[in-house]
Amino acid sequence: MKKVFIFLADGFEETEAVAATDVMLRGELDVTTVSVTGKLLLTGTHGIQVNARTLFENTDFSEGEMLVLPGGMPGASNLNAHGGLKNLLKQYAQEGKKLAAICAAPLILGELDLLRGKKATAYPGFESTLKGAEYVPAGVVKDGNIITGKGPGFAVDFGLAIVEELQGTAKARAVAEGLLVVE
Repeated sequence: MKKVFIFLADGFEETEAVAATDVMLRGELDVTTVSVTGKLLLTGTHGIQVNARTLFENTDFSEGEMLVLPGGMPGASNLNAHGGLKNLLKQYAQEGKKLAAICAAPLILGELDLLRGKKATAYPGFESTLKGAEYVPAGVVKDGNIITGKGPGFAVDFGLAIVEELQGTAKARAVAEGLLVVE
């Protein structure tokens, strides 16, 4: 089963983290939620608490297929402050592995110069953080090894794009049908 890691820090956008995780699990991906805070219990931007499965420092990322960054503020800034995560993102990019970020979180990829020459989207007001990218005002944008999403209203579509990328169109379509996103 293909491994995906989704990273959480206090202030994460709950809809993006939980909906995308749920969609990926329905798509038969091995999803691990990872805390970058040194604690498993995290509080989202709207006060909802979620338990991560593991801590960053206790996780082996070598067999992962994709790293996923939910947005929210200050969640995206808290992720961006984690040096180990930023090094891991650069390593995955250098190895040609896949990255995904939604809402404010594409700012991390922009800061790391991983969006240069690519099309990308982000939450309105964060367009300037997509350093080197061509901003596209779509809900979800895939370019090469990177998927970006605009915000919480596109969390299911973002998750479906990840499923499609890793499991194929037929699996993504089946998940979408099960969620009644399409008939």
